[in-house]
Amino acid sequence: MIPDALSELLSATQGQRDATWQGRSLLVINDDWGQLVLSRHGGHLLHYAPAGERGWLWTTSTPKAPPEALRGGVPLCWPWFGEPEDGKGQMHGLARTANWRIDAVDEDVEGGVEIHLSPEARLHDTLAPRLVIHANAQRLAMELVTEHIGETPVRLTQALHAYFAVPDTHQCRIEGLGGARYLDKLADYAEAEQTGVLGIRGALDRIHHSSRPLVLDDGHRRLRIAKQGSDSTVVWHPGDKLPGDIPERERLNFICIEPACTRLDPVWLAPGAQHVLSMHISPETSARE
Repeated sequence: MIPDALSELLSATQGQRDATWQGRSLLVINDDWGQLVLSRHGGHLLHYAPAGERGWLWTTSTPKAPPEALRGGVPLCWPWFGEPEDGKGQMHGLARTANWRIDAVDEDVEGGVEIHLSPEARLHDTLAPRLVIHANAQRLAMELVTEHIGETPVRLTQALHAYFAVPDTHQCRIEGLGGARYLDKLADYAEAEQTGVLGIRGALDRIHHSSRPLVLDDGHRRLRIAKQGSDSTVVWHPGDKLPGDIPERERLNFICIEPACTRLDPVWLAPGAQHVLSMHISPETSARE
């Protein structure tokens, strides 16, 4: 689900072009393999849909204006997830409110596009991020690459904060987390263990200690969500206490499932090293359990 204004931009696009929406510079693609909308503000993927399908991602119809972060799509939480350890800085880091440049748009080996991005300005003294997006008619993949360009080890937390579009959050099931320990952020980080399939009935904010691939079943389609470089999976929905940039009518149109490196699995990068956090999304066709 995307705002009507983005749908109109896509309908008016053949191939790829630049456009503007809500004060943000966009790359808009509407091609034979499918659709994609990418904001340079935040290096933020807002929309992806294979040809003939409804979009896999949700983006709010009432976004905050830049320089505020936009809710929906796949925000980049980097170089920290949540609040900074020293209490100084904005929630979820610097990347999602920075301006990014599109360095290249190439043909993907499977017939779609491969997009390379990097920040326009330096975001960290010793860490340098870049983003690679692969999109085609079969899958969506994102790789957030962090290189250490300094001289002393650095601690890194991060997330690909994906908002998945669903018809009704309360009808969703997330398979693959059974047996995983998790921290419940709504219960002062109390630790518990997930039993079986996870359903969403109200507010939820959990960090699961798991590297396994998941399946999001929304009752109409099943998406396989795999990852690399991450031992944390965050599942979030605000329930009835909506942030100001989510309209009430869209309250049950999304669920966040996030490959992440959190307090459970922070990354320590040595000088000259790099870390890749990736997410791979594709259709999963097995029958509902």
